[in-house]
Amino acid sequence: MSIRRRGTAAVVALAAALSLAACGGGTDSSDAAEKEDAAKKKDVATGGKDFGDAAAKTAALGTDAKPGQFPRTLTHAMGKSEIKAAPKRVVVLDVGELDNVVSLGVQPVGYAPSEGDDGIPGYLAKDAGSPKSVGTINNLNLEAIANLQPDLILGSQLRAADKYDELSKIAPTVFSIRPGFTWKENYLLNAAALDKTAEAKEKLAAYETKAKRLGTDVGPDKPTISMVRYLPGKIRLYAKASFIGTILEDAGLPRPKNQQVDDLAVEVSPEKIDQADADWIFTGVYGDAKATKKDAAQGNPLWKNLEAVKAGRAKDVPDETWYLGLGVTAANSVLDDLRADLVKK
Repeated sequence: MSIRRRGTAAVVALAAALSLAACGGGTDSSDAAEKEDAAKKKDVATGGKDFGDAAAKTAALGTDAKPGQFPRTLTHAMGKSEIKAAPKRVVVLDVGELDNVVSLGVQPVGYAPSEGDDGIPGYLAKDAGSPKSVGTINNLNLEAIANLQPDLILGSQLRAADKYDELSKIAPTVFSIRPGFTWKENYLLNAAALDKTAEAKEKLAAYETKAKRLGTDVGPDKPTISMVRYLPGKIRLYAKASFIGTILEDAGLPRPKNQQVDDLAVEVSPEKIDQADADWIFTGVYGDAKATKKDAAQGNPLWKNLEAVKAGRAKDVPDETWYLGLGVTAANSVLDDLRADLVKK
């Protein structure tokens, strides 16, 4: 069967599946499965056993196929998927997967950006090609994905577990457990699907060398680093189990005690913004700054009286790399930004 006929069949099968789902009232077993998926998603997102174990569990995933060997079977967060030939039409369902494939020389045919995002992040635009929109990370357009006739779909259980069955009918689908602090393990899982493991390991080793060199060049008297991010309705102090948290740890840069926790972040109110105190404060903003509490927090005398603020050591950083990047390209960009501020000229 030709690629075009397989793609058409996938669209028809998908439409039929969606129609059946719409007509049926749902069985007790399907309701139970949905509740179980929702519980897992919440646990992985906000803490708990699945959150803490995510990196180790992801590291155990992958394939035993040798370089160049196809078909290959990938063990991943949702089971096993067979990839029959080297992928040429890849769809990615989040920024981390986009960073991963682009860093390995693959231009995806489809991409799902974050909610409210304008599309391809600026730091990847030069090398990403022109992937078509397939919705957003929380609102995937399954028909658009099927129409692209992909031969591989990359995403995560946290973002799209409820869409896995439909996606896997379109093309082999490989899911990590979650985005974020597991970015290195996710990178290797994606690389295994693309038969580019050696390249990925080389790029990770280069990143880790670069991170250690930054820590050495900062010197023995290292400043504490506070990570503040403004989101609609909340202010977060990012902790150890976050993308930026892993980068700071790799560079050996210390954190305030309230950010030395094995979780994604600690939330604070504008009235407690002084809890962001550190030698350096780096702030990101998700989406429209007007929709966040940034103005209220930074207009507070508690913020203005922080030593870092008065000394000019509190600055905004690009959210798309420091918080949303979730890949080796973004991580290297963050190291460059940190070097520019922390290493004496």
